[in-house]
Amino acid sequence: MQQIIILIHCKDQKGIIAAVTNFILKIEGNIIYIDQHVDVEQDVFFMRLECELTNKTVSLAAVKNDFQQTIATDFKMSWELYLKEQKPRMALFVSKYDHCLFDILGRFSAGELNIEIPLIISNHEDLKPVAARFKIPFFYIPFTKENKEDGEKQQIELLQKHTIDFVVLARYMQIITPKMIGLYENKIINIHHSFLPAFPGAKPYHSAFKRGVKIIGATSHYVTQELDEGPIIEQDITRVSHVNSIEDFIMKGRDLERIVLARAIKLHAERKTMVYSNKTVVFS
Repeated sequence: MQQIIILIHCKDQKGIIAAVTNFILKIEGNIIYIDQHVDVEQDVFFMRLECELTNKTVSLAAVKNDFQQTIATDFKMSWELYLKEQKPRMALFVSKYDHCLFDILGRFSAGELNIEIPLIISNHEDLKPVAARFKIPFFYIPFTKENKEDGEKQQIELLQKHTIDFVVLARYMQIITPKMIGLYENKIINIHHSFLPAFPGAKPYHSAFKRGVKIIGATSHYVTQELDEGPIIEQDITRVSHVNSIEDFIMKGRDLERIVLARAIKLHAERKTMVYSNKTVVFS
């Protein structure tokens, strides 16, 4: 039995939910999840729906074509349809920090993430042994101002060769090029501490410690050409106090980065995020 996921957004108008649910009935589908949201300010309707196709003879291509002709065109919808069982293919970009990489690969090995990881790309060779331990191909691509164009070309060729669906920057310490962002719009996920813009630079935890901050946070977002200003997928915080050292700050921050990035990957892989107007709608 096939299970499909449908994501929809369009101008809010009467009859959308009735039209979609009647369509599912017509194709002999059984709805197992449905949720919707209306952005009142922008007058935009969002929906996520999961259903089982009980008729085994129904072709997925025919379902897509029928939905476009009978529903999507009338309501001027932007929409996507996925097979739930189809695992998205994720590429990992890393540099030297290993905490997020170990966490992701551990969760992946334990079956917590419904994804495939065909490759890891890095601008350093430090984490090659980690990739080898988890038996994932590792590609070292130097990336500097002098060879940026060639580095970008190699990265894109690898992503296309391995038919990558989305990219995760697991503490990859290089700025992603506009060309790659354009090729993978809303499909590149980053993680960073939430001290920005108050504490920029190479040692934000040291700066925050000196100011006596009481909250440490982490943010995961989609990458856009505006550095660290893309649509936010997930965030979390933990409290700190005067009794905590700089090492405590860093440890707590890295813990949050692991957790928040893992949540963001899971949400994206399960098709639970929709991007609109530099914000996300995240379904439960």
